[in-house]
Amino acid sequence: MNSYTGNKRSNTYKKKKGRSKTGKSDRKRIFKNRYILIGAAVLLILTVVLGVRSCMTDGTYHVDVDASEPELDVQLLDVNPYSRPGINTDDITGVVIHYTANPGSSAQENRDYFNSLQYSQGTQASSNFIVGLEGEIIQCVPTWEVAYASNERNSDTVSIEVCHPDESGKFTQETYSSLVQLTAWLCVKFGLTEDDVIRHYDVTGKICPKFFVEDEDAWTEFKENVGKAIDKTV
Repeated sequence: MNSYTGNKRSNTYKKKKGRSKTGKSDRKRIFKNRYILIGAAVLLILTVVLGVRSCMTDGTYHVDVDASEPELDVQLLDVNPYSRPGINTDDITGVVIHYTANPGSSAQENRDYFNSLQYSQGTQASSNFIVGLEGEIIQCVPTWEVAYASNERNSDTVSIEVCHPDESGKFTQETYSSLVQLTAWLCVKFGLTEDDVIRHYDVTGKICPKFFVEDEDAWTEFKENVGKAIDKTV
């Protein structure tokens, strides 16, 4: 009797022990699946973040603008022989894109530099417009007046200087969007198309604007974006 009872208890114990092993196995499987799901979610997030960063690094921008007149901060330079000669242009036949070649500088700083040339008298330089790091646009010279920016094309073009945050010459998203809209607006204003938009490089061979000279695909894409903005308005 005692022996039977003992065996029964032993068998019962073994059965309970067997169920306990099964429960632990199920819990391990649940935890394993949970870790897999968490890992997949983290991987997805990293993929999205890296993808966005890659787009920014590669110069791909999201643009949703038309060719309407952008907000302009009109701060005309003083009329002087070094940055605003006060000479009327010929008929406008193009828009020339430049970059400041002064990483991290603001639109306001570049505008003030142009205005200061009347005092330093070290060189002649200016631009009709400057697009800043946050997308702000300062107008320095009227579009019917010559700006000292594009050499032999000063008399028949409108010039745009563009700020950039670092040595790569690439523009911020805000800067790029404003540049597309400003360029498209000028094209509509003067009856031009995106094919009439050129780089300083196309006039003199100077590496300006650096980003659009070193990356021809980015330049082509920019002109396409200008064309799309024009199409939304015309």
